[in-house]
Amino acid sequence: MSQRTYNQLWTDAQLELGRLLMEELPTEPPRPEKDRVVFFQRLAMLYVRYIQIFRQLEKVYDQVVHPQKRRVIRAILDGVMGRVLELKNEMVEKEFSEYHYMDDVLHDLKLTPVDLEIPIPRYFISDRSKEFQERKTMLTDLLKLVEVTEKEAIKILQVVERARQGRLRAKLNEESRNMNRMYKTKDPGTAAIELATVCIQKVLCYQNNPTCLFLCRCLWLAMDPKYQLPCPAEITAQTSEACTRSKQVEHNEDYQKSVVAVTNQLRDVEGHDMIKTMKDQIRQWFIECRDATGSFPDYPDEEDGGSALIFAEKNPQQVKCSQSQNEPMSFYSEPQEEEAGLKMLPSAFLSDLEVGNKTFVDFWQTRSESRNFNQRHEVELIKEENRKVIEAEIRVQVDEQMRQELAEWKLAVDKDKGGKTKGNKKKGSKSGKKKKKDKDLTADRTLESLCQELVEQGLLKQANNVRLQDYMGDYSYLGTTLRQNDIEPMPSLSDVRQVLSLYAILPLGSQVVHEKAPLIKAILLAGPAGVGKKMLVHAICQETGANLFDLSPLNTAGKYPGKNGLAMMLHMVFKVARLLQPSVIWIEDAEKMFYKKVPKEEKELDPKRLKKDLPKSLKLIKGEDRVLIVGTTKDPLSADIKSLCKMYSKIILIPRPDYGSRYILWKQLIRKHGGDVTRALDVSSLAKISDGYTPGHIVRVIQSVVTKRRILQQANRPLTAAEFVAPLAKIDPVFQEEEEALKNWYAKTPLGKKRIKAATGKEEEEAPVKGKDAKKGKK
Repeated sequence: MSQRTYNQLWTDAQLELGRLLMEELPTEPPRPEKDRVVFFQRLAMLYVRYIQIFRQLEKVYDQVVHPQKRRVIRAILDGVMGRVLELKNEMVEKEFSEYHYMDDVLHDLKLTPVDLEIPIPRYFISDRSKEFQERKTMLTDLLKLVEVTEKEAIKILQVVERARQGRLRAKLNEESRNMNRMYKTKDPGTAAIELATVCIQKVLCYQNNPTCLFLCRCLWLAMDPKYQLPCPAEITAQTSEACTRSKQVEHNEDYQKSVVAVTNQLRDVEGHDMIKTMKDQIRQWFIECRDATGSFPDYPDEEDGGSALIFAEKNPQQVKCSQSQNEPMSFYSEPQEEEAGLKMLPSAFLSDLEVGNKTFVDFWQTRSESRNFNQRHEVELIKEENRKVIEAEIRVQVDEQMRQELAEWKLAVDKDKGGKTKGNKKKGSKSGKKKKKDKDLTADRTLESLCQELVEQGLLKQANNVRLQDYMGDYSYLGTTLRQNDIEPMPSLSDVRQVLSLYAILPLGSQVVHEKAPLIKAILLAGPAGVGKKMLVHAICQETGANLFDLSPLNTAGKYPGKNGLAMMLHMVFKVARLLQPSVIWIEDAEKMFYKKVPKEEKELDPKRLKKDLPKSLKLIKGEDRVLIVGTTKDPLSADIKSLCKMYSKIILIPRPDYGSRYILWKQLIRKHGGDVTRALDVSSLAKISDGYTPGHIVRVIQSVVTKRRILQQANRPLTAAEFVAPLAKIDPVFQEEEEALKNWYAKTPLGKKRIKAATGKEEEEAPVKGKDAKKGKK
């Protein structure tokens, strides 16, 4: 599509955003809603509409090449992402569930489940591709250094093996020469010719004959689906995308150069006039204040904005009043009783969205770009933006000079009056104890040395190349219907994928979103073995370019012994995680850290050694630190649920796949492994008989059936469902008892308890009693 098309798509998204902002920021505050269902419907409607804007803006930002437009779109895109996370957080608090079902909302808006998918912005990787590539190269080089010792041992074995093979080849050659002498005097019959052919084939293949190897390689490449060439349409799309990326880089570089040149020009040409104008205005303000109040005013502090505060006021009297706002008030207005009901929580992103929408309406909406065919930057816009920056720089210098001048004026007036001089009182720092800074245990070490040590110890790893879209699953179509009949539905794999996008990928990918959105420090993925918990951890790293640290109890066993060693290990991991953010700290088998009773066979491993220190390190993660702890567990029942829930603020229960997800898994995974899904293959029957089996089980069965040899036979003998039944029957499924045990365990978590209270109509908890009554209650 052309740039004009994407500009129109941006306009459409902004119009819808403007309508949403009018609904969310009305002139009069809306009355509280007493009906929880009605309030949730409003939240769900806003959530779905914001996701549609999110999808449009992500597409626009990825393809627009105009550098100044991209900056405006990026700010609005981050604001929309943050608002989506805020609405998600509010829906969880109002419905007491991590999963929501909005079939009725989709029906009202005439949307499909695909429209509800959370897009992963491509700028997470593309805008920092160079930085991520350098990190990946560094990690790969460190891993190679660690593997040097192992490779040397393998090299010795290879030399010995080659010598053995050489002796066998020599023996085989001698046997073939003797065979040729034996049949030289005789007429070769049919059997002799076949024998000779087999012998030649053996020799050629055994001696690594290049011709034979080339033919075999071509054969295997033709069989393997991942080596198939893309179709012409895909090649055209990839070429167009590469061209757009190069234009974005080229236009951005030109823009940055122009910003520097224009800024220097403005500073040289207009700087002197700005200084003179500011000083004249401030002196005029001094005189007006003295005429109006009888004395010179105090100069506004730099923290309050300096002289910028002067020009924001209308008259000297208002300035004087504004400076006395910090004084205690002599009267208080009586607090008004709040009306009972549900209200929207305050937003940290709506003001940013309002500013971004105003910028679009005031400047870009009506701007004619008929002459800017190549979508280059506009110099006049740079001048307008940088003029404010230069004014701010100059204002700091002018304020210092004018404070001194004001002090001299006051001194001269006080001398004439014969009074005592009054110096400007500077606001001192608030009394109180200073927070102790954490001691840096590795202040004398470089980042490279820390990374190398963590790689050598196996604590810093390379994430597997998997994407979130590889975690396949269908949408839950009956969720709303089941809840209306007081039946709690099990989430689908599509729901799991969406929740991980919201809680992990979006905050890790954007610094602005992570700082302002509801902070999530730790997530626990709980579910049976094989549902894809480990895959999701690696997908989070791949989608955001995050580093992967492994603090699993079994991985840390025996490393950094003692109390000091444990402190050093955690210090190094969290220090490198912050310096190379975004980062994911993975804890496999998270239940082992909070065992109720440690099994005898695991006592030597000391799985609970991180139980006290890791939560302390978790508290040090702030909004500016894009560091996320992700725990995975298949046996949460063996852990102390109170400690586990205290560590992980978000607990995501991952179930075995439903029929729709199993159908998609069988169909897509068979194709991915090179199989053809024809009419002879009854995928629906496979999905039905595999009830209770996890995606991991399905992958194992497909790998055992769809081999390279079986792929070659498909032309004459297509795949059938019967071939998958026998391998599937050899695997134990997730039994109903195990799934029920997980559901009962989740019902004991804080959110699970709230959900049960809401279902029984007891969600309104009594307010805590204070004072003497509280003590009586405790007794």
